[in-house]
Amino acid sequence: MFTEIKGLKTEYQIWGEGSIPVLLLHGWGASFDTYRGIAAALGDRCRLYAVNFPGCGGTETMHEPWNLDDYCDFVLEFINAMKLDNPIMIGHSHGGRVVMKTVADGRVNPPEIVLLDAAGLIPKKSFRQKMRARNFKIIKRVLTLPPLKNHTQSILDRARAHYGSADYNAAPEVLRKTLVNLVNTDIREILPNIKCPTLLIWGENDTATPLEDAKTIESLIPDAGLCIIKGTGHFSFCEKPYEAHAILRSFIK
Repeated sequence: MFTEIKGLKTEYQIWGEGSIPVLLLHGWGASFDTYRGIAAALGDRCRLYAVNFPGCGGTETMHEPWNLDDYCDFVLEFINAMKLDNPIMIGHSHGGRVVMKTVADGRVNPPEIVLLDAAGLIPKKSFRQKMRARNFKIIKRVLTLPPLKNHTQSILDRARAHYGSADYNAAPEVLRKTLVNLVNTDIREILPNIKCPTLLIWGENDTATPLEDAKTIESLIPDAGLCIIKGTGHFSFCEKPYEAHAILRSFIK
């Protein structure tokens, strides 16, 4: 199904026959398909609305780079388009970042939220990551010298491919700039503003949003609890769905 949100043709899906409204926000570079298992697990008690962010699934890509507030505006416009009244919000990775920001700013008042391996804290870089970033910055600086300017873009693209992250390399330019905006936004200072019950489900071995981030988020949100799924990574709810679904069903009633 499609609607128009912020001037973009936007793909969405609705699952379930229950009465509890739930909004599902996926992670960076993914789509609402990651939530099909959760939709099946909660469909008897919930009506679940899932939307694809710009540049994901069948949703058009934005024309200019976005920041986190743009994503919050997108979500609020979608909520209004679907005529939802403060739904429970579930967000994975980047979707979790959007959930936390939207709720912390007081723009929605959900009865509870669920954060699945959520992003939102500026990651601490390992020594290797710092060196890769430093090397790329050195290359970029050298290439601004007059004799090399004509060849700069092609060389920079090759350097990005070598030194950049997989998410960054896979994205078109407007999404690359958007991703830079997002990963340089740390929302920890506003997390105490989230007053609703908050469930965190996290992969024990998540390297994209490490377990340390989950413990930080749990400590900052007043009414938060953390469930760790052992032996899983950044898609914990997909890697061990039965455990994740049991936790969700005990929380959303």
